[in-house]
Amino acid sequence: MGKGLPLAIATWGYIGYTPGAPGTAASLAALAIAWAGVHLAGLPVWSFAAAAVLLSPLAIWASGAVAGQMGAEDPSIVVIDEVLGLWVALAPATSGSPQQWLCALALFRLFDILKPLGLRRLESLPGGRGIVADDLGAGAYAMIGVAMVRWIGP
Repeated sequence: MGKGLPLAIATWGYIGYTPGAPGTAASLAALAIAWAGVHLAGLPVWSFAAAAVLLSPLAIWASGAVAGQMGAEDPSIVVIDEVLGLWVALAPATSGSPQQWLCALALFRLFDILKPLGLRRLESLPGGRGIVADDLGAGAYAMIGVAMVRWIGP
């Protein structure tokens, strides 16, 4: 298995070892961190999408390193991509709307699992780029969905 810093990053502090549904566990952890950042530290919701963009090169490197060490294209323990994708999905959510946050989570997981509209093609990019790109794409689709929900009403 992967070792050292790349493993700690790619598994989001070893959350990737959660049995059963490591991607969902990482998404829930990302949601909790964003909720705390917004409601306890006063950060704007969109700042997590900005963090996802800034952290993407690190995630690509760590994901690719762990995948290479394990000899797998997209090991299930690699969950940093779910964290970044969920943070992108949250961008249009309002801070005081748990419904929009849960919508972001549900849509992101749905798009991440089903991989519609070209996301499968992103997944086929080599190494860490493919691991991270499809989840950023799923996050972008979910972001559009959340924006539509917000536009329609509360």
